[in-house]
Amino acid sequence: MHSKIKSIDELQTIANEMKANQELLVFTNGCFDLLHIGHVRYLQKAAQLGDKLVVAVNSDSSVQELKGKGRPLVKEKDRLELLSALEMIDYLVLFSDIDCQKLLEVIEPPIYVKGGDYRIEDLPEAEVVYDYGGKIVLITKIKGRSTSDLIKKIRGK
Repeated sequence: MHSKIKSIDELQTIANEMKANQELLVFTNGCFDLLHIGHVRYLQKAAQLGDKLVVAVNSDSSVQELKGKGRPLVKEKDRLELLSALEMIDYLVLFSDIDCQKLLEVIEPPIYVKGGDYRIEDLPEAEVVYDYGGKIVLITKIKGRSTSDLIKKIRGK
């Protein structure tokens, strides 16, 4: 297993150490099915918001539940390995729920980041983040740079 990939318990320990050292942990999550420039730019911006970036990656089963039959195109093991190669990511964790509320409750990152295609009021995680005193930051999506756009292009639609 790659050294960036952590368990929830390991991330909780890291988060507590960072809090004690007054370091800022940034957290985001997603499917990252077909890694593309939109993902890279999003993760770069997220990483700039703090000292360390944690990326929670949806498991194959949760991607299928969220995106439908035929997804993911890239299996979780490969998605984790690809993301591990990106230097702006400090830690990765795989999760099987359709949202990351449980992870956020355990890790309590000061900053939770989502793409600009979301609205804070629609995020199921928002209440959890605000309950522990965290902040939500939305990063503007790059138009035409999404996995869904790539799939449509590949399929000729």
